Amino acid sequence: MNTYSKTLLRFSAIFALIGAFLGSHMAGAGGYEFRTVHAHILVVGWLTLFAWSVYYKIYTPTNKLLAALHVYAAIIGAIGLTVGMWLYYLRPFNLPDSFVTVFFIVGGTILLLSFLFFVILTFMKTKDD
Repeated sequence: MNTYSKTLLRFSAIFALIGAFLGSHMAGAGGYEFRTVHAHILVVGWLTLFAWSVYYKIYTPTNKLLAALHVYAAIIGAIGLTVGMWLYYLRPFNLPDSFVTVFFIVGGTILLLSFLFFVILTFMKTKDD
C-alpha cells in the first residue's frame, strides 16, 4: 500500500505544479478563463490526491482490490475531470460538442466512483486496526 501512497503523492505534486502555473498565468495575463479548471486542479488533483496519499501512508486496507480500484479511479478521474473541464469551458481544439460533454461526464463519474470507493474503504477493517 506504500506504493499507492507514493503514486498518489507524485500525481498530486504534478497537479500542484500545473495548478500553480495556471494561477500564475492568470495573474500575469489578467485573464481568468482558467479559474474553474485551476480550482479543480488544485482541489481535486492536488489536495484530494494528497489526502488520499496520506491515508495509504497511515493505513493498510485489507481489501486490496477495492484499494486498487480507488487509486486508479482517483488518478484517471482527476485527469479526466480536469481535462474534460478544460475542453468543455475553453474549447481549445474545436472538438464535437458531444465528445467533449461525454469526456467531461465520464471523467467526473470515474472521480465520483473513487470517492465512493474511499468512503467504503474508511468503514472497512485495516491491518492497522
